Amino acid sequence: MELVSLFIASFLVNNIIFSQFLGVCPFLGVSKKIETAAGMGIAVIFVITLSAVITFLVQILLDYFEIGYLQTIAFILIIAALVQFVEMFLKKSSPGLYQALGVYLPLITTNCAVLGVVILNITKEYDFIEAIVNSVATSGGFLLAIVLFAGVREKIDSADVPEALKGSPIALVAAGLMSIAFLGFSGLQI
Repeated sequence: MELVSLFIASFLVNNIIFSQFLGVCPFLGVSKKIETAAGMGIAVIFVITLSAVITFLVQILLDYFEIGYLQTIAFILIIAALVQFVEMFLKKSSPGLYQALGVYLPLITTNCAVLGVVILNITKEYDFIEAIVNSVATSGGFLLAIVLFAGVREKIDSADVPEALKGSPIALVAAGLMSIAFLGFSGLQI
């Protein structure tokens, strides 16, 4: 039951974008089309989940050798290597998605959501299973948020928006309204 609560809390209540404001750059940059947003969300799920597993094991080594001060550097290197792997995979298997993600794909390395989740797993002292559940749920929440926002942005593109609000202003207003909507999950208890 605790794992279900952790999953729902990470997925909806403490959504990484709308509650913790991590990963906002790709959220705004890659959310113009649903297909591209879904591709980015799946890539983020892969990177966050795999980096959570690897960093959990690396943290044990850092603690064993008492070199915990290298945590951030080690975690960034692991995340960068995983992103490089995802980039090579997408370039080979899905060139269209690779082109659509553009510069935002290598920027997953600097996506603060990825580093934030793996550091959060360590600071909250989750065990291995809890760390994986938190990582999958948090990255799933990222996917949900970015795909929903892409759907809203596609509808906005076909709507009659005042000239002064076209482009980034209406996207930021929509993001703010979605953030308020996700706030409604804050009273959710299981």
